[in-house]
Amino acid sequence: MSRNIEVDVSDARDFFQKMQQLGRSGEIKKAFALWLKSVGTEFLRIVQDEIIKRGSVDTRQLLASFYQGGDGNHWELNEGDLTLEVGSTVDYAKWVNDGHFQNPGRFIPGYWEGTHFIYDRNAKGGMVLKAKWVDGSLYFDAACHIIEKMLPGLLEAKLEKWLNEYFEI
Repeated sequence: MSRNIEVDVSDARDFFQKMQQLGRSGEIKKAFALWLKSVGTEFLRIVQDEIIKRGSVDTRQLLASFYQGGDGNHWELNEGDLTLEVGSTVDYAKWVNDGHFQNPGRFIPGYWEGTHFIYDRNAKGGMVLKAKWVDGSLYFDAACHIIEKMLPGLLEAKLEKWLNEYFEI
């Protein structure tokens, strides 16, 4: 014995037609690129928080040096063919993160406050470096770890918003 079952798939058909239209118009890709840029802004906030948390900065120069896009970037976050470039305007940003060997005999202008050296390019005094390894604070690595944990929730929330916005779900 056979039975005919009728299923209304018009909602599914409408959904897929709208998806095709959005894909062809490039609207989804533009929206995703804008979302990725906002994730980049959040990431930069986390980088700054980690610099402060780890005591990696005496002046605000490193803290204020991070930006998205442009020349001289040091790091990239890739998602398919969309790339978020994150950089710093100061050369030493990677050294502070990764650690480095000091160049012995190099003069660094600045002054001492107690046991803490303050870099000041205009200072008349300073210090001469000894050969030694300076541990990195890994602020950037920590920020990457934090944003990786956050991304699934951020993406889920954005997808839900897009579904509600584009498909009135």
